[in-house]
Amino acid sequence: MSRGWEITVMVVGVAGVVSTPLVWLLDSPDTGQLVGASVQAATGIAALVWALLQRPPAPALTPVPGPADSAVDTGKADGTDGGAAHTGVRRPGGAGTGSAKAERTGDATAQGPGSSAGTGIDYS
Repeated sequence: MSRGWEITVMVVGVAGVVSTPLVWLLDSPDTGQLVGASVQAATGIAALVWALLQRPPAPALTPVPGPADSAVDTGKADGTDGGAAHTGVRRPGGAGTGSAKAERTGDATAQGPGSSAGTGIDYS
């Protein structure tokens, strides 16, 4: 719970403890009003204690690094007639964590409509 919410709950708890029960008790309460005042005061005190006992949020965990992908000295790749050729590291949609490295990748060629070729790191 944030510090702002803690303060808000404490203020509401204090207001609940002193507002209506105080008015009821100053006006010669009957049994119902006395019980209502007691319940309301107990609820306000419980909210106060609850707010005071809340722990601060835990710090966010740092992401665990993923594997280190690498492509070094890869061979030649050909994509023809709508095919795809890639020499290197592919992470579709940028999926995964960790590092990616491509060195001295091979030649990639694409021939024909809809074909694609790439070298290095592909996040598409």
